[in-house]
Amino acid sequence: MTTALLVMDFQAGIVSRIPGAEALLGNVTTAIDTVRGQGGHVGWVRVAFDDADFAAISSTSVMARMVTPETRDAMHADSPATQLHAQLTPHADDIVVRKTRVGAFTTTDLDAQLTDRGVTKLVLAGISTSGVVLSTVREAMDRDYAITVLADACADPDPATHEFLTGTLFPRHATVSSIRDL
Repeated sequence: MTTALLVMDFQAGIVSRIPGAEALLGNVTTAIDTVRGQGGHVGWVRVAFDDADFAAISSTSVMARMVTPETRDAMHADSPATQLHAQLTPHADDIVVRKTRVGAFTTTDLDAQLTDRGVTKLVLAGISTSGVVLSTVREAMDRDYAITVLADACADPDPATHEFLTGTLFPRHATVSSIRDL
């Protein structure tokens, strides 16, 4: 199959900050089961840093505002906060990448892994809609993927921003759908 579901930033430390996290996790689990059941691929994307990554963060990077001396330990690749949420478990043949930027492509080999599997269509689920989802939609569009955003498998700290992106901006470049229509 030429479709991959990208489950982005569903990490313990991020999921715990989202209101309605249990419902969101249920929706993502349903999406994963649906895509697997249809023979699609599942890709897991998480943001985390090793010591060399910390040293390479430019002071002008948006990541410099997120990775401060106070948050550094929690953002480390070995931190429990950067691991996938306990309810989500990759399979051995899934795509798994660790990123150090907002979008899923920039600091990973995600595009190469998708290309090697013949993937041309991406289905996106992620936290946050205004972060990883927005950046990944734009990057995927530039890489000529067909894109579907699962509105009910994405969340943002600001519900109004989520509604604007899924209702107004994303439909210009992607199909916005729900788990039910997957």
